[in-house]
Formats: sequence, structure tokens, C-alpha cells
Amino acid sequence: MAGATSRPASGGTRMTTEVPTTTTTTKGLQPGLTRRQISMMGLGGAIGAGLFVGSGQAISIAGPAVLISYLVAGAIVVLIMAMLAEMVAARPSSGAFSSYAQKAMGRSAGSAVGWLYWIQLIVVIAAEATGAGAIVAAWIPGIPAWVWVLVFVVALTAVNLFGVRNYGTFEFWFAAIKVAAIIVFLVVGVCAILGFIPGVAGSGIGNLVDNGGFAPNGLTGIAAALLIVVFAFGGTEVVAIAAAESDNPSRNIRRIVREVLVRILIFYVGSIFVIVSVLPWNDPAVKDGPFSAVLDTLRVPGVGLVMDLIVVIALLSAMNANIYGASRMAYSLGERGLAPLAATRTTLKGVPVVAVLASVSFGFITVGLNWAFPDVVLPALLNVVGSTLLIIWTATAVSQIILRRRADRAGDEMPMRMWGFPWLSWVCLALLAGVISLSMIDPAARVQLLLTIGLTAVLLVVARLTRGASRPGVAVDAG
Repeated sequence: MAGATSRPASGGTRMTTEVPTTTTTTKGLQPGLTRRQISMMGLGGAIGAGLFVGSGQAISIAGPAVLISYLVAGAIVVLIMAMLAEMVAARPSSGAFSSYAQKAMGRSAGSAVGWLYWIQLIVVIAAEATGAGAIVAAWIPGIPAWVWVLVFVVALTAVNLFGVRNYGTFEFWFAAIKVAAIIVFLVVGVCAILGFIPGVAGSGIGNLVDNGGFAPNGLTGIAAALLIVVFAFGGTEVVAIAAAESDNPSRNIRRIVREVLVRILIFYVGSIFVIVSVLPWNDPAVKDGPFSAVLDTLRVPGVGLVMDLIVVIALLSAMNANIYGASRMAYSLGERGLAPLAATRTTLKGVPVVAVLASVSFGFITVGLNWAFPDVVLPALLNVVGSTLLIIWTATAVSQIILRRRADRAGDEMPMRMWGFPWLSWVCLALLAGVISLSMIDPAARVQLLLTIGLTAVLLVVARLTRGASRPGVAVDAG
């Protein structure tokens, strides 16, 4: 945390001046989130438009074997979250993986990871606001989409400014609606498979092997789908950031991670199993909207409107979580001397008001540019940050290996230890290396990955060039 001295990495040097990190008169972040709220935030962050809409594209590529793609991606997420849980339990921080990268690999790594995450979130905030505005504008043609975007941005900014407890309540109910929708879908889907729906013949599970077999496009299809699927799990990392604002981070993180991972895997794998069982994988309707396609087949009335409403809620929920995550990351960067001091200013309720407004403002500027230059600005920005998750997850895995070995050598007591260390940590890195290799083979994914690597390199250079400009009282790593 701010002003603390940590053990330097092997061969590194550290200069520390023992004075307070900030001179603000505010109280800093304050505990206000409950374990249930953080757990739902993790679920809400992962259950988004990527599942409700994007899963159709993955199914159209891999067929029923997309289940393997989801299981592999799920395994990566389980391992990453286990690593984060170990580090959060030992040292809760609103900077989460950025703080751990700094402690493990030096100032430049921590700065690059933190700013990369922040840039990703402000771009995604713009994308989510734009997407939600477009859907609602289609319902009410008399009001242009930009008005709805403005309404959503102002409303969710207010939610984040009124205190973390208020944010947690909103996000809890946003996530609860999505979770309820998934549960209803799973129940209806199982009934459809077993033939319990009146007037609709039971589908059974024949579609899993019909129409070209379980893996109609072989390993190539599974690998291509994995590139889509792995990014659908993004958002779970917010629990590592939010845990720092709970009453007992070390205790809460263990239960939160377990609850979130089990439920996400059930919801994701269960939903995809229902879709590829009820409908042929190559049905054109599956690619356009798999959840709507299943419910249409079962003659559920008003499916289109209901799914559009759920997608809007998913987008607003993710947008709300991303404003929170971006503001806390900016606060942490400021606390560590990697961002302007103003980012650490908080209200009496513990809200980093400058960080919130800065994050939303940059996101809103992106929305404005997208309005002025449609189909140019936002797609280009999303392309640049498209592979950010792979960089952050890789940095998380490397940080955990370094910090765990360092703690073991020093004989430090740790509230939580990841199981199977170091083998499972290396397995996770190997899986990530596999996904990165697949990205280099796919033309579109390769462009995204190279652009993200280029942005990361720029951030590393900037961090190195500014390392002598740290504020008094902030520990400075040689890296």
C-alpha cells in the first residue's frame, strides 16, 4: 500500500523515503462492499453481451465442440482467479494485478499493466454506452441514440459518485437480473431437452453429434472458437479490485472466488450445452442470437424484446463495473506515484471523485468521436485493446510465481496458498501461451494482439522515462 516498504526483487534496488504518499485531507477508500455484493459483481462482470450474443459466433465455428473451448477458457480463468486470490489475501490493493506486477517485476511493469487496464476500460465504457444506446433508440425512434448514451453515462457516473455501498447495491441487482435470466433459461432448456414442454417435442441430445459430428470442424474449429470464448470471461478480475473495499479482504476473497468460479462455469457451460442440444449448431439463427433462437423454437412469446432488454442490462452492468474498476485503478496508480496526485483525492464517503470523473470523461470523449466518425474511431480503439486481457492475465501469472517463491524463501505466513504450486501456475502460463500462439495464426486476432503488444511497449517506455519523476514518499523500484 501507499508509503509501505516491500522486499526488492532479486538483484533490484529500491529507494524509499518515509513520508506520506499523499497530502490530501480526505480519508481514502473506505470499506463498503459486502461479500455477497462482490460475488455478484464477479458474476455480473463475466455474464455479459459476450455470452448472450457473442457465443453464437463461437458455436458457428466449432459446433458442439465449443463446449471444449469453454472448458479450456474456464480452466484458465479458474487458475488466474486462484492466483489473484492468493495475492489479494496476502496484500489487498485497489490496484490488484497492477500492484502485484509492480511488487514482483518493478515499477515499469506495474505502471504498464495498470495503465493498459485503465485504457481498456475507458474504451469499453464507450463501446457499452454506444451499444446500449443503439438498442434503446431502436425501441423509441423519436429520441436519437446519443441522448440515451448521455443518459446512461450521467446516471452511472452518479451511481459511482454516491459511494461504494451505493455502487455495490446497483451492481448487485444488475447482476441478479442477469443471473435470474440464465437460471430461467437453464430450467426451460433442460425441460425442452427432456420433452417436458407441452406441444414441443423433446430435443434430446442428438444435436450434439448430428450435422457433422461433435467436432465438425475438428481441432481447428475448437481453437478458433477458443479465441472468442476466452475473452468472454473477462470481467471476473474486478473482484480482486473490489475486495480491497470490503470489511475483511483476506477472508472474503477465498469464498468470493470459489462462489464466482463455480457459478460462472455452471452458467456458461450449462447455457452452451442447452443451446447446442436444443438446436443444430449450424442453424443460422444460432449465430445471430443463440438464446433468442432457443426460446423462439420453444414458442416463448416476446423473446426478441426480452433478450434485447437483458442485453441492455448486461451492457449497463458491465459499464457500471468498468467505471468502478477504471476509477480504482487510476486511484491506485496515483497512490503509487504512477498517475497525477489528483487521482487519489476522495470524498468523505471514500469515493475517488477525480478518478471517476476522469475515467468517464475519457470514455465520453470516445463516444463523441464515435458519433462524429462512426465505424472508424471505436472499432479502431477496440482493435488496439482487443488482446489486453491476455497481457494482464500473463502478468498476473508471472507475478504470482515470483511473489509466491519470494514468500516461500522468506518463510512468510500467507493467509491463502494456491493449490498445486508451482505446477498449476506453469500450466496456466502454458495455456496462455497456447492462446497467444493461436492469436498469431488467426489474421484478425494477430492484428489485435500486435497492436496491444505495441501499446504495452509504449507504456513500458513511458514508465521507464518517467521513473525519476516519482513524488516524495513513493517507493521507487529500479525497474
